[in-house]
Amino acid sequence: MGLLKSGDGPGFDAFVQMFQDKIQALFGDDRPDCVIVCIPEAVGDLRVENPGLSSTEREALRRLQAEEEGDQLNLFAPTPEELKAAEDLRMQADELLFRTFYRALKARVMDHPNPIPLQVIRRDTVERADDKGQSHATRAWHLGVSLLYKSGRTPWQPADLPANTCFIGISFHYLKRRSGGLVYASLAQAVSTEFEPFALSGASIDQDQRRDRRPYLNEDQAKGLLADILREYEARAGVSPDRIVFHKTSAYEPEEIAGFQQAAAGRVASCELIWLRPTSFRLVRKGQQEPWRGTLCTVGDENYLFTMGFMRWWREYPGPHIPAPVEIGSALPTDLRERAREILALTKMNWNSSEGVSRYPVTLSFARKVGEIMAELPEGKSPNPSYRFYM
Repeated sequence: MGLLKSGDGPGFDAFVQMFQDKIQALFGDDRPDCVIVCIPEAVGDLRVENPGLSSTEREALRRLQAEEEGDQLNLFAPTPEELKAAEDLRMQADELLFRTFYRALKARVMDHPNPIPLQVIRRDTVERADDKGQSHATRAWHLGVSLLYKSGRTPWQPADLPANTCFIGISFHYLKRRSGGLVYASLAQAVSTEFEPFALSGASIDQDQRRDRRPYLNEDQAKGLLADILREYEARAGVSPDRIVFHKTSAYEPEEIAGFQQAAAGRVASCELIWLRPTSFRLVRKGQQEPWRGTLCTVGDENYLFTMGFMRWWREYPGPHIPAPVEIGSALPTDLRERAREILALTKMNWNSSEGVSRYPVTLSFARKVGEIMAELPEGKSPNPSYRFYM
């Protein structure tokens, strides 16, 4: 990967600006639905050390990165497939340690008053074989679906999700305040059958607001985030949702539960607080078939959902290793079987995959892509809510 020194930051910004000017020249009355940007490998790999970080902040980020990687590896001996799935969910210090051309360009263009989604294409997007063994047909599928969605269409929607329900994924990412200091940025991804997914940034959280080394929302932050989500939902749908279902990759703290319940009171009939996390639990079936996708295994008070596994309609398990479930639970009384059905439906909404299903629901699986672009935005700038700008 091409790496520039932090002192080359002005040259990096000027290079991004050159592309930005050409792209924004298309943002007139007669405008395309999507702009395709073709770049060579050297440009696609270009990154620069973040000049906005002090040496102390840079070292703090590296320590945090080592801590998080250690937590992940200590959980279980992950296969490459499992490690990639978990990596898409957890925070990455690289989001702040380095700036990449791809992220910087997307953030710049998205900041325009009336932006157009970008589709960046490199040579290996369509030609070079890689370690994933993707065929030309698979690559063509990825590109075709991406262009369809970025052009304003919805590729598909699950048919079995309840109407007027808002599913929300809560995640955290690194953010540096211009006034100095590293903080966490909270992020909410909302999904509904009534409209396309949208993302909203929440409160910035100080580094010391953590329990078990995980950031969390205090009562006011949780209340404010849900209030913002309900306003956005009502603006898009014209009515309030009947139900709110939260998804999170860690347990809910008492402050989060109180804040979400207060914001929902009097406006939403039902508020569900569901958590999902990777686990070392494995299940082997007698016979030749792996555990089926959709299997919910209950052991005492613990529940394990196989979002990946043997698929009847394919007559195979599309994975190289023993299927790994996710552990699911709820902070409030609920029907976990029904919540598991909803999670399975939401794993079918990954428009970035030719497999048709993902390990995690779309409420959580898009988190890192949105967080990476958010790290490029100026302090106080709200990100464009549409996911079309992050794929």
